[in-house]
This record gives sequence, structure tokens and C-alpha cells, in this order.
Amino acid sequence: MSGWLFLAGLAVVAFPALVWPRRGLLARWRASLAWSARVHREDALKHILKCEANQEVPTLISVAGALQKGQRQVAALLADMEAHGLVSFSDGRLRLREPGHELALHVIRAHRLWESYLADQTGVAEAEWHRQADRQEHLLSPQQISALAAALGNPTRDPHGDAIPDATGELPAEPGQPLGATEINTPVMITHIEDEPEAIYAQLTAQGLRAGMKVCVLEKSPERIRFWADGREHVLAPIFANNIAVSALREFRPADLFEEEYLAGLQRGQVAKVIGLSPACRGAERRRLLDLGFVPGTSVEVDLVSPTGDPTAYRVRGTVVALRREQAGLVRIATERRIAA
Repeated sequence: MSGWLFLAGLAVVAFPALVWPRRGLLARWRASLAWSARVHREDALKHILKCEANQEVPTLISVAGALQKGQRQVAALLADMEAHGLVSFSDGRLRLREPGHELALHVIRAHRLWESYLADQTGVAEAEWHRQADRQEHLLSPQQISALAAALGNPTRDPHGDAIPDATGELPAEPGQPLGATEINTPVMITHIEDEPEAIYAQLTAQGLRAGMKVCVLEKSPERIRFWADGREHVLAPIFANNIAVSALREFRPADLFEEEYLAGLQRGQVAKVIGLSPACRGAERRRLLDLGFVPGTSVEVDLVSPTGDPTAYRVRGTVVALRREQAGLVRIATERRIAA
């Protein structure tokens, strides 16, 4: 009998925890299902809008691939989205309806602005930007996004080079072509670095590659692509290089890129002027270098080199600043000889 009494008492205690409104286990389970459905729905809309912007045809298979879900599950999701007026199937083709277009545009705008915020205003590691933005894009309201855009100065591109659409505008097509399709000795600029899959993106950022860099391909083969970017040589496998989009720099010659100078190469006795910071320099590090005086037009010279050669102390605006070679490699300069020329 005591055992039955114990079970009855346990049930009395556990039942409220199970069915308590908003905080019970059942309510939490339902909220989790609703959140998961919302994320899948908005991610599907995001994929369809990107396809439409790039003049590609979204399909059940492509949506399933983007969501990493089974086709049967995605078919049910799309049917539900059609019933709610977000998408339509006309002539056998999947299209966004106006409410779906507006929601997809909001989610993409939220994602890219949040990545811009993480890159420029925080010390969050670059590898975390996409993952954190993937969550925040589903949480931020239109009012919060407008306030964030204003606080950031209404940026037009995110850290990966993607266009940040207006709240009521259209999503522009992704510009450029894969780096692997670039002709040898043709100056180009990186317009976009794809942040998925994460493993490839991590390899690209580990090499210091960023949107905005000027690039010149030196050699191509089925095994590797060798190219010049930001004052040094890089080598990538074609599968990695094709995650980088570039556009032509018609006003530049290959020699212009090879002749670019960086603070890390400045020798004792030379005087240089700062031209600017590399696109690879972002966030807290960029703000620190600017605060230290490495702004365009400022004179800089080597003051002292450590016995190991790294770090090096530079004199800038009457102050001595020690920088590691990696940091000095982010500062573009023109030496006194080239200034006079």
C-alpha cells in the first residue's frame, strides 16, 4: 500500500510540472516544436528568395538540401507554406508570394546586419558570426533591425561581401564568378566568400582572405590555384577557391598588385605614409590600429626591431607602437621613395 501512496504522491507533485501553462514540460515541448517549424519555414523562404535573385529555379530537392531535411518532410512544409499564402506552385514552379517575399527579405537583412554588428562592434570570433546570426535572424523584429542598421551607419554589405538589402527593396544577385574561373594574370577583387560549409570557410579565413581584397591568379591546375592577395602568395585547392567570388578590376595591372607595400616590409631608415588598412582587418583590431594613429596620410617609420625580429616598434605621430608582424601586415603603406616618384 505504501508503494501506491508513494506513486500517487509523486503524480500529484509531477502533474503540475507537466501541464503548468507556459512553464510546464508540455508547454515547453509545444514551444520547441513551434520554434523549429518557424526556423524551417523562414530558412526555406530565404533559400527560395536567393534562388530567385540569382535567376535559379528553386525545387523541392534544393530546399531539402538547404534545410538538410528529407524530401517528404520538406514537401509537407511547403504545402503548409502554400496554405498560409507564403509560396505558390504555378506551372509546376515554386515561387514566393508577397508575404513570403517580405518575410524572406527581412530574415536575410537581419542575418547580414547581425554579422556586420559582430564583425565591427564585438570581439566575437569570426567562426561564430554565421552561427550566431543564424539564430538572431529569427528573433529580431523589423523595428530592431532598423535600429541596428542605423547604429551601424546603414552598411550596404556584410563581412562576407553580400549585399544587405533595404527593408522594402529587392535582394540583388550575387556578383562575380568563382576564383577558379579567373584567367591567369587578370586582376580581380574578392566580392564574396561563402560561409558554408563551415570547414571550408574556416580554411579560407585562416589564410586571411576577406571580401574587398585585390587578387591576381598566378597559376592554375586541377590540383591547386596559386594567387597573389594582399602582399603575399596563397595556394588553394580548386574546391576551396570556388567558394570565393571575384569581379574584374579593369583599372589595375598585375604589377599594381605586386607592388603594393605593407608595414611589415618596412626597413629601418625608411619613412612611409599609411595608405589604409587591409580588408582583412576588422572589428576590435581595426579600431585599435586606427586609434593608434594608423590612418591614411600618417607618416610611420621603424623605431626598434626586437632581437627575434617580431614584434617591431614603429614611430607614428610621435608615439612608439609595437606591432606583431601579422598586425603590421594589415597596414598598407607607400615608402618615401614611391611617394617622391
